[in-house]
Amino acid sequence: MSYTPSVAVLFGFGINCDRETAAVFNLAGGQSKRIHLNSFINGDENLEDYDILAVPGGFSFGDHLGSGRLMGNRMRFSLRDKLQDFVSSGKPIIGICNGFQVLVKTGLLPGPENKIPDFIQRASLTLNDTGRYEDRWVTLEFNPDSNCIWTKGITRMDCPVRHGEGKYVMPDSDNLEALSNNNQIVVRYVDPKTEPGEGFTDEILPFPISPNGSMKNIAGISDKTGLIFGLMPHPEAVYAKWLHPDHSRNTAPGAISENSHEWEGEGLQIFRNAIEYVKNNR
Repeated sequence: MSYTPSVAVLFGFGINCDRETAAVFNLAGGQSKRIHLNSFINGDENLEDYDILAVPGGFSFGDHLGSGRLMGNRMRFSLRDKLQDFVSSGKPIIGICNGFQVLVKTGLLPGPENKIPDFIQRASLTLNDTGRYEDRWVTLEFNPDSNCIWTKGITRMDCPVRHGEGKYVMPDSDNLEALSNNNQIVVRYVDPKTEPGEGFTDEILPFPISPNGSMKNIAGISDKTGLIFGLMPHPEAVYAKWLHPDHSRNTAPGAISENSHEWEGEGLQIFRNAIEYVKNNR
């Protein structure tokens, strides 16, 4: 009998994309459960019982003191050992939008050179260059040389962003170059007019191609293991073709997997990749 990976999808304190994130993991072949962060902290739930951890989008703690700051600190100080064990066990983690901000604030992303989490913050996601909340579709291109298990086989994707603090910054230029050299820059905003495979550039692209002004047009990164992945766009919001703005023109791009269904959108493959990784590495 085929194994069904279990997925812990965090909710609470203002996270508001937990239901759709859980639903998409189920569509991808997993068995998800929405779990309040406090349930892991107080011991009602054990993180080690799950194969995948997802930190969805939303506005945790109302973005007070900065997006993801309070949630990140709560996880860093109250779940430090459990997160350390989870990562050391080779289990995947994804952070989407506010979840990406949380993982950056915990220090799990981009993480240290030696691959062992030290919970030191090395980057941040700050205010968009426009100075306002951006809710729009963008074009993403994925790094074919990345070892990220979440993005295997994906080249390009249209995806919505919904954030006010999505600009990726690193104060240490050496760390930023190391991120690039290590192929930890997994996904970037690109000009949709470029050909697939030719969109990457370090020069910051103009708005709205880059919705926030991120350094090197960074939309998502991984740690050195490729197991921890965070991105500002919302792939769970394009799990089906009919969610794409071009659906009514019958030109919406679909999923790339040979096991995909006609209705599937591009975003579902990210979640399926993690499910398949767990199945193949038990």
